[in-house]
Amino acid sequence: MNLNEWKASGEYFDCDGRPIFYHLTEHAPEVLLCLHGFPASSFDYHKIWDALAREFAVLSFDLVGYGFSAKPPDFGYTTFDQTDVLEKLLAHLGVRRVHILAQDYGNTITQELLARAAENRLQFSIETICMLNGALFPETHRPILAQKILISPLGFLFAKLLTDNRFKRSLATVFGPQTQPSAAELDDFVRLFRFNDGKRVAHRLIRYMTERAVYRARWVGALQSIRQPFRMINGSADCVSGRHLVARFREVVPQLTDIVELPEIGHFPHLEAPAVVLEKFFEFQRSR
Repeated sequence: MNLNEWKASGEYFDCDGRPIFYHLTEHAPEVLLCLHGFPASSFDYHKIWDALAREFAVLSFDLVGYGFSAKPPDFGYTTFDQTDVLEKLLAHLGVRRVHILAQDYGNTITQELLARAAENRLQFSIETICMLNGALFPETHRPILAQKILISPLGFLFAKLLTDNRFKRSLATVFGPQTQPSAAELDDFVRLFRFNDGKRVAHRLIRYMTERAVYRARWVGALQSIRQPFRMINGSADCVSGRHLVARFREVVPQLTDIVELPEIGHFPHLEAPAVVLEKFFEFQRSR
């Protein structure tokens, strides 16, 4: 499925006057929820979407400020705001149980969901969790240069002046050396990033990097308290959250031992090695 087909086959949910783009394969009380990261969108899952849909009702959506969703200048863009939107979408769709497949910023949102579950605040249950690459601990996060500039006081200006080619070069650095994105794939990332004047809010999207430090106790504590079946599939060649993230994970959360390491893969395993991710994800689901 190409990007045009993805957009045409999606739907919109009106969340407090803001259109939220989502894909749902079938209405069901139990879904596989696929959460994307920065600076991407739900389209990240398109290579494994059909295979997942043969086993699950699959739901993914574009976070506020991302992809084909609204990108308002007056939204808070905190992890708490994004998680509130997710909860409203799930309630709108009548979802009561979720399996989570998350990557990058989607992992942080999963951590906040776990924290809310511990507080008995969720109207649905979390059945299983599978995380792909993504920073879970502020002390091991290694942002690329573009992210560092975006979160600086000059971030708004950098986003405004960011060229498509610079965006593509920066994004390519987090892929594995042997699994670089094609020119067409990079064009899709740019189109989604620029859609609805997305550049104007890019510096606000990156705030989660600061939040991870401020709320470390809450979100790392949620990881340490996981009771659900859990697997991590990690691309070791990722300069942002690769093998060094796994090493720290084993120190901080030693009880979660189900970790699959992919030596030659970078930050986007589901794009770089979709067949392997599917194999390892379904293996995890069968084993539980």
